[in-house]
Amino acid sequence: MAKKVLVPIADGTEEIEAVCVIDVLRRAGADVTVASVGELQITASRGVKLVADQLITACMDETYDLVVLPGGMPGAEHLRDSKELETILKDQRDQGRLYGAICAAPAVVLKHHGLLDQRQATCHPNFVSNLENIDLVQARVVVDGTCVTSRGPGTALEFALKLVELLYGADKAKEVAEPMVV
Repeated sequence: MAKKVLVPIADGTEEIEAVCVIDVLRRAGADVTVASVGELQITASRGVKLVADQLITACMDETYDLVVLPGGMPGAEHLRDSKELETILKDQRDQGRLYGAICAAPAVVLKHHGLLDQRQATCHPNFVSNLENIDLVQARVVVDGTCVTSRGPGTALEFALKLVELLYGADKAKEVAEPMVV
């Protein structure tokens, strides 16, 4: 059965992280919804235009197996400032469902909303001073319970495959990785 995944995006989102996560999860068979916290079409951090499936407001009554945030600046700040996304993320945590973030998003969004309290995490080197568990900042991907974090564009593929593993198991992650020559 397809797992339901929400990938929120905003103007300034890091395109490699967003597209890599969306693509790899869809290769695994996940039902991925890309939702913008602003307009349907956003301009990513390097000028790439991305079009969301819907606005975040349409996602409020849905249940997701995973909510995963790409980083990028000022994209992570726009995600942080979305009250709808904050509600969705806190519900994910409170219901024991997976949530994750990469690059700036762990520090800018998850930490800001108390979603890293008592959890180990990593993030982009420019934001590690915002984390409390400095000993793990060199890790490429950190899984702590239902929270998954990663460092940046260079770790996006590894991060996405870890999300596949957590949703579907190691065999599925390997099945998705092999044709991509990972």
